[in-house]
Amino acid sequence: MSHADDHAGTRRDFLFYATGGAGAVVTGAAVWPLINQMNPSADVRALSSIRVDVSAVEPGTQLTVKWLGKPVFIRRRTEEEIADARSVDVSALPDPVARNNNASAPLDATDENRALDETGEWLVMIGVCTHLGCVPLGDGAGDFGGWFCPCHGSHYDTSGRIRKGPAPENLLVPVAEFVDETTIKLG
Repeated sequence: MSHADDHAGTRRDFLFYATGGAGAVVTGAAVWPLINQMNPSADVRALSSIRVDVSAVEPGTQLTVKWLGKPVFIRRRTEEEIADARSVDVSALPDPVARNNNASAPLDATDENRALDETGEWLVMIGVCTHLGCVPLGDGAGDFGGWFCPCHGSHYDTSGRIRKGPAPENLLVPVAEFVDETTIKLG
């Protein structure tokens, strides 16, 4: 093998690797927009966590806010509502599981596991009926003084648990916490 053949092989190798590298860069540049478009948009990322001022919510009333495209009920319950919710035998409920997103494991659907605070005064739930996704009516609606979905007749109690009707699950409890005395953070 001559010195000239060595040089030609080296040039061929260089062209092969340079062409392969350029092809990889061009492929990456073409594919990246397709992959990147699957990420959530900036407006969705901004709404993944919101803070809600609840200083104006009086006992016995509720505030409805929109979070992640869904209504969220934030209710400040009265002593009577808390007592009614805590007197229910969980084993008699159609859905005895809390589905509380604040917990690492499923809990039973006691009012203590569903309420936001230890006193039970604050209740935060996704305001979507678990039957077909309607928005239930609140403020003591239905047979159990909580929420009622007029579309198909699901009745929820003062803790947001399904008590009667076709809904298979309790109203869902989102990840929520108090960040100060008057502000609840969702998400």
